[in-house]
Amino acid sequence: MSETITTSETGAATGGVRTLLRLEGVVLFSGMTMLYALWDGSWWVYAILFLSPDLSFAAYLAGPKVGAIVYNAAHSYLAPVALMTAGLAMASPLILSLAMIWLAHIGIDRALGYGLKYRTGFANTHLGRIGKDAVG
Repeated sequence: MSETITTSETGAATGGVRTLLRLEGVVLFSGMTMLYALWDGSWWVYAILFLSPDLSFAAYLAGPKVGAIVYNAAHSYLAPVALMTAGLAMASPLILSLAMIWLAHIGIDRALGYGLKYRTGFANTHLGRIGKDAVG
């Protein structure tokens, strides 16, 4: 028997706040992709690396708590913004390109409703529930 997790139990965003967070994702994805294009980055590199943060899914093999921690580390803004800052400080095109691709990935995930995960399971995110049991 599966346990039902309510929005109030997870603290997931709803209504206009959820819409705003998803729109931020669209803007982040669009902005980073346009910046990458202006940067004249390799589209082969973009295509190969774009989904690499999703390798963090594998951590769910160790359980939902570990999975959520690893997934959230790969899908929060902290590391790619730090990477972008380092890339700017070192004037490193490679590091800047990696940061732009990583941020674009996070943006499209947020735009599609794939938020940061709660330890209650992969489907429970800060943007609401995802998957077959998702509500509106």
